[in-house]
Amino acid sequence: MPLPDDDTTRERDLYRGLIELGLQDEVEPLLQEALRLVTMLARAERGYLEVRDPYCTPSALHQFFHADEARQESPADFRARISSGVVERAISGGSTVLSASALSDERFQDRESVRNEKIEAVLCSPIGTDPPLGVIYLQGRTKPGPFTPEDRARAELCAAQIASLADRLLLRNSTTSDGTSEWRERLDADDIIGRSPAVAALLEDIALAAPLDVSVLIVGETGVGKTHIARAIHRNSRRNEGPFVELNCATLPESLAENELFGAVAGAHSTATKATEGKVAAAEGGTLFLDEIGELSLPVQAKLLQLLQSKTYFPLGGSKQQLANVRLIAATNADLEGLVAAKTFRADLFYRLQVLSLRVPSLSERREDVVALAKHHLATVVRRHDLPMVELSAGACRAIETADWPGNVRQLFHAIESTAIRAAGRGLPRIGPEHLFPDSPAVEEAHSFQEATRRFQRSLVERTLTETKWNVTETAQRLDIARSYLYKLMQAHGLRREGEV
Repeated sequence: MPLPDDDTTRERDLYRGLIELGLQDEVEPLLQEALRLVTMLARAERGYLEVRDPYCTPSALHQFFHADEARQESPADFRARISSGVVERAISGGSTVLSASALSDERFQDRESVRNEKIEAVLCSPIGTDPPLGVIYLQGRTKPGPFTPEDRARAELCAAQIASLADRLLLRNSTTSDGTSEWRERLDADDIIGRSPAVAALLEDIALAAPLDVSVLIVGETGVGKTHIARAIHRNSRRNEGPFVELNCATLPESLAENELFGAVAGAHSTATKATEGKVAAAEGGTLFLDEIGELSLPVQAKLLQLLQSKTYFPLGGSKQQLANVRLIAATNADLEGLVAAKTFRADLFYRLQVLSLRVPSLSERREDVVALAKHHLATVVRRHDLPMVELSAGACRAIETADWPGNVRQLFHAIESTAIRAAGRGLPRIGPEHLFPDSPAVEEAHSFQEATRRFQRSLVERTLTETKWNVTETAQRLDIARSYLYKLMQAHGLRREGEV
């Protein structure tokens, strides 16, 4: 196809090409045609495009390379020889990088790839934001001179169109490969955010437990969302039109636990001036959820066991047996088997509760879901408090993904909510890592995108190595990179297993 000679013709061909991109119904033809279009219009010698699929676990990378027919080169070969520094800056900064000569540009001139390949004119635009899906990278010109501001504007316009169209197609394709899709079709579980294998397993457990009218024991670390999962089980059960009644056993004084659970007749104790209804009666026809059940005293455990075995109970001070039509869901972050061994929790109650046991994964086990959780909760906070629109920057997303969240979802949500409220109060349209982690040395001391990116990269690699017990093969698979590249990262960041020289 001949190159257009004037700006009017080039603009016409650009918009015609963008319209034709919208007609594509598959990801790969869309990306190939988009790269051909932008390479041609910018008169670039070579062009490279990569898009990472955020809906696929592990994430898949779509790579394409475009040049004249005389060049026999694969996308992977070309990717290994382009300036990774230019790509990193475009992705971390979320904006286009334009350089007349990378070889003489102080930002990139010390990069090995720039020196080896003698890279001159270069233009790199991120595809999408927060974080970008990928990049369009153009290198070299077929005519003398650098890439122009008009080339930049056209590349950015193409990148915006690609982001919208590719995201739609990738999301559509994910319904056939996402492990959670099968269970989401069967469940009312749109509020359980994530597409990780851990979430898929959790949804499968909910689908198994919900329709069965048996007791369920939910276990998991503090803050993982056990109450949220209990509500999902109730919502998908045959009791979904009945009440869902929650009681946190850890907040109950021992003297009031029986009264709270089973109610009391008038005169049963000094404050019982009239008959009071307990949580069991309030949950009639529905679900009673007892959080932190390991905190109940042994006498109350005995009465709870009677409820489970006979579906009957006695109000405090009462002599008339009451029937109870309730389903019990219990939750704990404690080691109940250890409590049984210590004789502080009844073995018969433990076995009765454990008819169905369901474990909620920690955030460290579903790290690929953390950014989606953060964005979902940010949107919820904005609606709940009627705040101006605020979004997470690409840097904030990376910081969230690599940070430790020992308090799990609860800690993440509290951090997002407090930061969003402060950002809205200051009129900030975007939350950066410095707002989320104001006391972090990595935020305070990083004076460039490159430095911040290096620190986040080191943190992610080191954390993954620790999680895999320094299994390099498994770490490379989790990070979706080659083993050889992982070794280079380890060497670059000085990462060595304890005891190694």
